[in-house]
Amino acid sequence: MNTKRVVGWVAFFGVAAALTWLPEYFKQADEGDASVATVTTPTKSKTRGALPAAAATGKPAVVKDLSPAGDLFAARSWKVAPQLATVTEQPVNLTPVVQVPTAPPMPFQFIGKLNDRTDLQVFLQNGEKIYVVRKGDVIDDTWRIEGISDVELSFVYLPLHLSQTLSVGSTQ
Repeated sequence: MNTKRVVGWVAFFGVAAALTWLPEYFKQADEGDASVATVTTPTKSKTRGALPAAAATGKPAVVKDLSPAGDLFAARSWKVAPQLATVTEQPVNLTPVVQVPTAPPMPFQFIGKLNDRTDLQVFLQNGEKIYVVRKGDVIDDTWRIEGISDVELSFVYLPLHLSQTLSVGSTQ
């Protein structure tokens, strides 16, 4: 059994050496024309399958480089490539618009007035509430009565100290 193993290894190394040595042997014999390949044109011969002899001129024909140029596996499509939309940026106005604080609209409606000889009273309505006010009264800690005349009632909106007027009738 030991001799079979040795014979197997010797055969393996012998074939490996022959495969290594043979290309070097043939390369030395053909070293003069290694870079140019020859192409012959077929001629009519009587024996079928026989290759024709080389041209009589002795010049070998040069073979063109047939390797493809560029990428063989590049993606190709018949569709037109989509064009991206252009975006134009508009400058943003960062200056804030400062609003002047204003008083809310007058919540009261004039109902009537009572002119006592000593005091003038005005009846006002806000929703379902009815107020009887005189000069100097404060309504809901928000509105103060500044003055009462025959034509108008003057209010001051207390949070902003802004004046407003309400028509209370005519002079007739």
